[in-house]
Amino acid sequence: MRSSSTEIRPSRGTPIAVKGALPSGVALYATAWEHLADELRHLDLVIQRQVLERGRAADSPLEQLKGLVISEEEVASLLSPRPEPPAAERRETGPFARLTEAAIRARRLIDERLRASVDRGVQLTLPLLSRLFQLSPLEEQCLIVCLGPEVDRKYDKLYAYLHDDVTRKKPTVDLVLHLLCRSAEERLAARAIFEPAAPLIRYALVQIASPHGDDPAPLLSRSLKLDDGITDLLLGFRWIHPRLEAFCRLSPVGARDLESAPPEVVDRLQSSLRAYFGEASTARKNLVFHVRGPYGAGKRALAAAAAETLGLPLLTAEVRKLPSDTGASLEPVRLLAREAFLQPAVLCVEGFDVLLAKAEERPGPLAALLESIEELSRVTFLVGGQSWRPEGHLGRSAFIEVDLGLPDDVERAGHWQRLASARSPASGIDLGTLAGKFRFTPGQIRDALDAAQTAAGWRDPRLGTITEQDLYAACRAISRPRLVALTRRVEPRHGWDDIVLPPDAHTQLREICAQARHRSLVFGEWGFGRKLSLGKGLSALFSGPPGTGKTMAAEIIARELGLDLFKIDLSQVVSKYIGETEKNLDKTFAAAEHGNAILFFDEADALFGKRSEVRDSHDRYANVEISYLLQKMEEYEGISILATNLKQHLDEAFLRRLQGIVEFPFPDADYRERIWRVVFPPETPLGEDVDFSRLAPEIKLAGGNIKNIALAAAFLAAEGSGVVHTAHLLHAARREYQKLGRSWSGREPIAQGALA
Repeated sequence: MRSSSTEIRPSRGTPIAVKGALPSGVALYATAWEHLADELRHLDLVIQRQVLERGRAADSPLEQLKGLVISEEEVASLLSPRPEPPAAERRETGPFARLTEAAIRARRLIDERLRASVDRGVQLTLPLLSRLFQLSPLEEQCLIVCLGPEVDRKYDKLYAYLHDDVTRKKPTVDLVLHLLCRSAEERLAARAIFEPAAPLIRYALVQIASPHGDDPAPLLSRSLKLDDGITDLLLGFRWIHPRLEAFCRLSPVGARDLESAPPEVVDRLQSSLRAYFGEASTARKNLVFHVRGPYGAGKRALAAAAAETLGLPLLTAEVRKLPSDTGASLEPVRLLAREAFLQPAVLCVEGFDVLLAKAEERPGPLAALLESIEELSRVTFLVGGQSWRPEGHLGRSAFIEVDLGLPDDVERAGHWQRLASARSPASGIDLGTLAGKFRFTPGQIRDALDAAQTAAGWRDPRLGTITEQDLYAACRAISRPRLVALTRRVEPRHGWDDIVLPPDAHTQLREICAQARHRSLVFGEWGFGRKLSLGKGLSALFSGPPGTGKTMAAEIIARELGLDLFKIDLSQVVSKYIGETEKNLDKTFAAAEHGNAILFFDEADALFGKRSEVRDSHDRYANVEISYLLQKMEEYEGISILATNLKQHLDEAFLRRLQGIVEFPFPDADYRERIWRVVFPPETPLGEDVDFSRLAPEIKLAGGNIKNIALAAAFLAAEGSGVVHTAHLLHAARREYQKLGRSWSGREPIAQGALA
């Protein structure tokens, strides 16, 4: 970049209006437009001189068809051109001399007023643009030639006349060179301002195009158009470039972001910026921050803090909204850094991972963005979720990577308290427990509170007080979407009164709930989180025969904690292809980490089996899967429940990583009687002949089978008398025994008539 302007400049404001004149009698420009109007009047003199210099044959019968018909006389004139008269001769002859002198006087007066105005601090847009991009006087005048049609339609006709073509209303390279240069030698040298590396083209100040679209044309025939954003800047307008409006927004100086970044990171950032851009600093490199972290961690808030520290607006670009076509997306990507340079503003590129993901197939947008950032954007924030290093890029910029992870338990509880205080939730809500159950970022906490407030307003428009149920429902809804691919959500419908277990197993289940509730206190305020690098999750094993209540217990825990329960779909997770199972497990645990849900591995021995001696490649990869699962279990900080009928088949390494093992024994007669009594809903009509104390010793099945018998008996009763009798229960029990492949050893088979 040719510009030497490396300082952070204040935001462009309204031009200073200065009235009066200097002692020398030179009046100051009051506004940018006053200066540009003088420049256009000077351009008019130059155009008049060009008209005279070309010397048209006004009496030609084809004059009105110039540009559409080429006469024999014109061909002859082109093949035998008259030699150009010497410059001295032209200056000394008639109207041409008077126009030349008038143009020289106008130019001299403009330059004097310009110097005086700049010295007195008047903010004029053309000198600003020239200083930023180090434009030569010739390049400045080229901008004025291109500005003409943007502010006055008369230039369309004037340029068409000078082109001898009524269809060519934009200035061409050839026309600009003839207007601004006085000899063939000057025109030849001036072609350099239209080279790709020159500021006008390199920074897209003007757009250069072939007269016939994609059809290539000589440079002299190509038309020029002033970039829309540059036109707005010259005229003093402050809005974003039209090509960027669809995916950019400009936040004013000092605008606060709704998210919260970690205070210690903000303090470090602000101190670094003050030192880097302080008066004593000699730093000349641009600063590029790559900020990564989950949604709502405060990535954009960090960029907003930088803009506030520097006293600049924040230009935020969402690259997910870029045009999908590679060619179409390069120009707006390049314009991003230029817009940040011109405003000036701190640039924040959100969704940076999108460019990284497409870089192999479409490297153009990423390369264009990084190249323009390195040249033009003084402070840039590249915001995403994955790690990245600019290998081969940004060699001339200072690159800093900032990792914003999930807040710890204490910070999370603080965010809940701070954000909830502005919404007046109902008293008695334990926000600390909520913080321990849902490992949310500040942005997710804000979203949950907003959703809860909306639900409360819908439920009670008059008061709209947020209840604990509103908060838990909102938190579950935010956590849920990413887990549905490889899991099946289980709706918890059972409570503590529905399960029948020995006292010790019942107590263990409540202990698991207590551990989940008090995570914030123990890991946060009591400091255990600093002592443990791994193993902060809560994992439990439910072991016992089928139908003894393992799935029901998982539902009860989920309902007690107000969390979603997701059952792992082994058909989706386990794959016969090498490496696919690990990928699916990684997706599952990553989604669960963000989802703040309980993972339920039923038939866990299928995944958590013992490692075996390696005899072939299949054994090796099976052991790799188990080792990988061990690692993920130890890293996972959420709640996971494993259920198995074959505890002895589990690898011992898994057992060491469990916080609790709950045994679900086969129920004896007393427990079976209790199961019979709780399995029927209160609304079910039971006959007086139903004696659960007699059924329990006869039907020696687990609770899951008893539930099946009760349901089948209810349907038999609904078809018959409308009341559940012992006959219905015994008939349903015989069918359940048949289904299990076991012989009925209870009472004699029930006659069909007894069911009526």
